[in-house]
Amino acid sequence: MNMPTPADHGVTFEFTTIARELRAEPAYLRDGQAGRTLIRSSDLRIVIVALKAGKTISEHHTNVSASVQTLAGHIRLQLPDRGEDVPVGTLLVLGAALSHDVYAETDSVFLLTLGWSASP
Repeated sequence: MNMPTPADHGVTFEFTTIARELRAEPAYLRDGQAGRTLIRSSDLRIVIVALKAGKTISEHHTNVSASVQTLAGHIRLQLPDRGEDVPVGTLLVLGAALSHDVYAETDSVFLLTLGWSASP
C-alpha cells in the first residue's frame, strides 16, 4: 500500500503509470476496483480509482464538496434525481452530502477530489 505523498513542497503524479499499477493490483484483478490516495491533508484529499467495465461503487456520499474527473474510459453517476454521464475529459462537481453511485460503462480511471469542511 502506498502512503499519500506530502504536498508541502509541490508534487506531481503521472496518471498513466498509476492507472497501469492500479489495474495490476490484486484488488482490481479480483474485484474490478482499486484506488490510491494521492494526497491527504487537513484541507484536501485526492484519490485515483480504476473501475472495470460493468462494476459499480454502491450509493454513498461525502460530507464535503467533491469533484470527479474521468481520466480514461466512461463512468456514469446516479444522482438522486438523474443519471450523469462523465466520459473521459469531463469534470463533475458534487455538493456536500449529495448521494450517488458510480458505474463504469467501460474500463475507467477517475480522479476524486474532496474539499474540506468549512466548520472548525
